[in-house]
Amino acid sequence: MVSFLTRDQGKLRGVARRARRPKSGFGAGLERLSHVRMAYFQRESRELVNLDSCELIRSQFGLVSDYWASVALDYFAEVCEQLLPSAEPSEKFFRLLLAVLDFLQPSGEPGDAGRVWRAVTYFSLWAVRLSGWLPELNVCLRCGSVLDETERAFFGRGQAGLICGHCRGAAGAGSTWELSADSRSTAAEMLRKPVAQISKTHWDQGTASDLRRFLVQQIEAHAERRLVTARMFEASN
Repeated sequence: MVSFLTRDQGKLRGVARRARRPKSGFGAGLERLSHVRMAYFQRESRELVNLDSCELIRSQFGLVSDYWASVALDYFAEVCEQLLPSAEPSEKFFRLLLAVLDFLQPSGEPGDAGRVWRAVTYFSLWAVRLSGWLPELNVCLRCGSVLDETERAFFGRGQAGLICGHCRGAAGAGSTWELSADSRSTAAEMLRKPVAQISKTHWDQGTASDLRRFLVQQIEAHAERRLVTARMFEASN
């Protein structure tokens, strides 16, 4: 059984018969998040397609030796599986996935070690945006006041947006986290620019970790389940 994302048909599931045979037409094409040219056919009224063969365009095998990059691949796959409805075209999501996978490839440039955190943050933000769940990041959900750079903003599990410090205090702190002005600014830039053009170049695990937590909570609230891979990112943070 194979779940795969296509540019024009969206997410599909199919059966790859003979895939384990030594001379199958699949080779490494069925590895996690490989970019391939797939040949398949679907019988009328059948949900599952039949995979015939695939031609490998780009493998992610080179990232396996990097632990965090490998976790990022698992995270991308899990989010796609949970967010994308079956057989609904989403070329923008397809292009998003290609962009972050391309960015994850080692470049050897300064700050290269932080590419995983930038890619995961960018992917999470746009996954929520393309799904139609991204709230305004500069407006309090409760009172409607504008959250400028001097205003503190907070979020909590099950909360659809950000709240200001006054509303948080009036309702009781509860289980909330702060989304810093710097992370809100980073999110705004990510919505305007490709992942490779973000001005903040030196990333580590702590960079925009509050933004990632906020986005994961949005994904989990709408998917109605916890993301296994998201917990792995937080484990050492």
